[in-house]
Amino acid sequence: MWNRIQQKLTPHSFRFKVILTSVICVVIPAIMTLFFNSYLTKDAMKEQAISNADRELKLAGEYVSKILEDMLYAANFVQLDSEINTILKKNAREDAINHSDLPENQKYEDYIENQKVAKTIDNITLLGEKSYVTILLRNGKHYTNYPVYDYDPENLFHESWFKELEDVHGYEAVWIGSKPTVFKSEVMRNPYQISVARTLSDANLKIYGYVIVTIMESKIKQAFESIPGSGEILLIDSTTNEIISHKNNDQIGRLFPYLEQIQKDSFSNIIEISNEDYLYADHPIANTGWKLISINPYKEAISKINTIFDKVFFAQLISFIIFFLLLTSVLQTITRPLVHLRNVAAAIQGGNLTVRSNIQTEDEIGQLSNSFDQMLDRINEMILEITETHKRKRKAEFAMLQAQINPHFLFNVLNSIRMKVMRKGDYDSAEMISSLSKLLRLTIDKDKGMITFKEEVEIVEDFVKLMNMRQKEKVTFDIEVSREAYMEVIPRFILQPIIENSMIHGLNQSAGTISLEAYIQQNDFVVIVQDNGQGMDEETLQRLRQNLVIHKDPSLVTNKKGFSSLGISNVYERMRMTFGESFKMEVHSVEGSGTKVIMLVSRGGNIPYV
Repeated sequence: MWNRIQQKLTPHSFRFKVILTSVICVVIPAIMTLFFNSYLTKDAMKEQAISNADRELKLAGEYVSKILEDMLYAANFVQLDSEINTILKKNAREDAINHSDLPENQKYEDYIENQKVAKTIDNITLLGEKSYVTILLRNGKHYTNYPVYDYDPENLFHESWFKELEDVHGYEAVWIGSKPTVFKSEVMRNPYQISVARTLSDANLKIYGYVIVTIMESKIKQAFESIPGSGEILLIDSTTNEIISHKNNDQIGRLFPYLEQIQKDSFSNIIEISNEDYLYADHPIANTGWKLISINPYKEAISKINTIFDKVFFAQLISFIIFFLLLTSVLQTITRPLVHLRNVAAAIQGGNLTVRSNIQTEDEIGQLSNSFDQMLDRINEMILEITETHKRKRKAEFAMLQAQINPHFLFNVLNSIRMKVMRKGDYDSAEMISSLSKLLRLTIDKDKGMITFKEEVEIVEDFVKLMNMRQKEKVTFDIEVSREAYMEVIPRFILQPIIENSMIHGLNQSAGTISLEAYIQQNDFVVIVQDNGQGMDEETLQRLRQNLVIHKDPSLVTNKKGFSSLGISNVYERMRMTFGESFKMEVHSVEGSGTKVIMLVSRGGNIPYV
């Protein structure tokens, strides 16, 4: 099936091959160049988009930092103003709560001092964003820039975060993220507020009061509206990962949802939201433990480079089409002599040997045409020579058929002798003549080069019978061959030289046992011939093994003891010529313990060592 598909896809025209090759050599580099250009440009655009996001986020961060710094300034100013501190420390005493017992002049003095504190609070909040300042003393006395009916400052003692103020020292501050707005006048317009709180301490570092500065979360959100694009910016707490400010109020107070993605080692400023990529950037806010985060659609960030890429691709496509048309025209002109040469070859294939190409050019095609015409002339001459040779061959075949009469006459005579011997009751001699006739017929029959393993075993059985009739002591021949092994096809007379060596050299024409084993193991064909004869010493064995690899002149091969290397080498050479590198042969022998010959036609296995 695959070969048919390949034949259909393979172009038969040389002109088509040349054009196709030329086009491929142009198209592939163009596509690769476009791909790498796009890949590298998109990487550069990604870096530029990240840089732009960082810059925009930094601008927003400066605005947010300014708001938070104003809040911190207001909180610190109270502690740094010595006059205000003196008033606050005085009013922080336990006995300062009840004013009813004070004389009139003292009450007036307290009134003036309270007005100073209130005016100071108003002054420090005149600049910057509107903020709510609360000075709360431990005895419950408080100073605010908002009316008590809007919010009772003593409720601050019950806030969950208020206990954290007991653990701060010096100028440390506690930043409180977005909480529901407590000021009645702001609840409808601004549902969330952001605060910073710090302690007021005396010379002994004893806390006598607290300063809390609060702004509406919407003031932070205003910084996000100035950033262009369809992305979003949010302020989160780096410690708890809670969202402090977001354009969507429903998200405030929730955990940042993409924390797992940005904490991965492979994170590269890209996060996935709803199967789409988004560009991530963050910017820390100093002294707060908070940070700004921007999330923008990645496609929007690289939309400009995509537009440029489309224009470049269109321009390259137009250039390619124009170049392709020009290339096709030029190649047709160049390959026209080849088309003519193909037509000449088709005419010759049809039997017309008188046609000639006659292409008179100085290039390689002209040289090929000239050689082609000369080849046709030579072919016509060779046809005449072959005709004469064929006549002589027919005469030789006739003589060969004539010579085949004598071997058939010999087989008929041997058969007549066998029948006459059988009539006289000498069945052993008759069987010997029958076996000899079979072996002689196979020896003369040169057309039958390959036979089944079963036929080969039958030949060896006849051979052993003939040898046993010659010897005084009989040799036992054990055969153990699997059904699959009998169906294998091998060159004829492969086993006979090995069996003959076992009987003559191994058993020294004495009684003994020769076993033949053949089977299929893991799709490999294995043949093992083993005798229990006298074996070989190590030197003789090594020389025999070398003869299996190194070709020698048969006249130089002599072996007085052990196997005949001539017979073994002959078997090895014929099997190697038939099966190539897949055939392997090994000979194992121990002096006094017999010899084993292992042959394997390997189809992926190894020779078993027994």
